[in-house]
Amino acid sequence: MSLPMVVGVDGSEASLRAVDWAADEAALHGAPLRIVHAYHWDRYEGASLAQELGGPSGHVTSDDILVVATRRARRHNPDLAVTTEAVAEEPEYVLLREAHHASAVIVGTRGRGELADLLLGSVSLAVATTADCPVIVIRGNHDNRAAHGRRGRLVVGVADAPTGAVVFAYEEARRRGAALDAVRAWRCPTHDTVDHPLLAGTPERVHEERAAKELEAALADAPADVRLHRHTVEGPARRVLLTASHEADLLVVGRRRPGQFGHRLGRVAHTLLHHSACPVAVVPDTA
Repeated sequence: MSLPMVVGVDGSEASLRAVDWAADEAALHGAPLRIVHAYHWDRYEGASLAQELGGPSGHVTSDDILVVATRRARRHNPDLAVTTEAVAEEPEYVLLREAHHASAVIVGTRGRGELADLLLGSVSLAVATTADCPVIVIRGNHDNRAAHGRRGRLVVGVADAPTGAVVFAYEEARRRGAALDAVRAWRCPTHDTVDHPLLAGTPERVHEERAAKELEAALADAPADVRLHRHTVEGPARRVLLTASHEADLLVVGRRRPGQFGHRLGRVAHTLLHHSACPVAVVPDTA
């Protein structure tokens, strides 16, 4: 059997939306779903949990949270194999341990009310920075579904060479039957600008052509059954990908292998996790 999809729940509405997404994702991959609740999570029980329980959410047990999460998952996919566990431990440690034996870890943003999609909690950030497997953070405006997304489009940010993020994006686009926009941002350094009228624009063309060649090289092994669109866009990668997130059901970015200073999340991924208009998948490089 496939490795499970793991979703962390704390009773908040954001985490229940993550369960909805995770149930779809597990069904798409033919994988079981594992729902994990850590006791030490601060609780942000909202209207959704209270409604599911049929009463006020002021005195909620771990069992209540897992029952509601399981009900939500089965509502999306009745035949889904679901297991649950409540663990008396800090949530980031639990989820990072689960990541060793998971195909992906799925978490929500942290917050409630109008801020629910604007705040990224320390747990989600720590897991995305360190986990051994892909981590999907459910951000932005969406219909809580991995399948049949509103846009029918995924976006992947393409780095200098083929990465785990690109391979992951191919697979996700194929499973969803969605188009995939592969985006490489480029910039013309200020010291390359020239004042001679006969040379105006030349440095920009050089950088754009280089970006196009690098993009083509990174996508050289693209499968034929993925509807792939290539884009080179001038500007900082963070801004380019944030703009693209408004037209995507999922934004995929890579995370480099640990270096001299251990696990680190790049500025681009960090910004996207805090501000993307759609869910973000952070995929660690394995090579």
